[in-house]
Amino acid sequence: MKCDEVRERMPDVAAGLAEPGADETKHLEACAACAEHLKAMRATMALLDEWQTPEPSPYFDVRLQARLREEMARPQTGWRYWLRRPALAAALTVLMGVGVGLFVTHDSSVLDPGQEAALTENPEPGTAVSDLQSLDKNHDLYSDFELLDDLEVQQNVTANP
Repeated sequence: MKCDEVRERMPDVAAGLAEPGADETKHLEACAACAEHLKAMRATMALLDEWQTPEPSPYFDVRLQARLREEMARPQTGWRYWLRRPALAAALTVLMGVGVGLFVTHDSSVLDPGQEAALTENPEPGTAVSDLQSLDKNHDLYSDFELLDDLEVQQNVTANP
């Protein structure tokens, strides 16, 4: 039998909950380290059996209740107290709404009203603005044309060595 197997059952044997088997007894006679470990565990268990838990003070409950009353009567301070106040909560809600509104909305005040109207109207075909808008709208389509150009160059190179 191995030391690990014997030490696994040692707490039960040391506490007197189980008796060592024949194999365990042979191992304990042959292995001095395991026998010493069992002896130390039995001494520990004996000390634990003798140990008496200390009794709490008879005034513990009275003092605890008094301390709880003091804490409940003390005025609340800190950030949680301020969040409970309705006026402050309303102000924080408005500030958060303004902050989110500024974050989400786009800044359209940069353009003059005349410039904004000119951008929303359809420009004449062939102008630089219409070309840029069509390039912007059809970017994926035009990027595929570049692939066709590369494919055509590769076919010309392989056909004319």
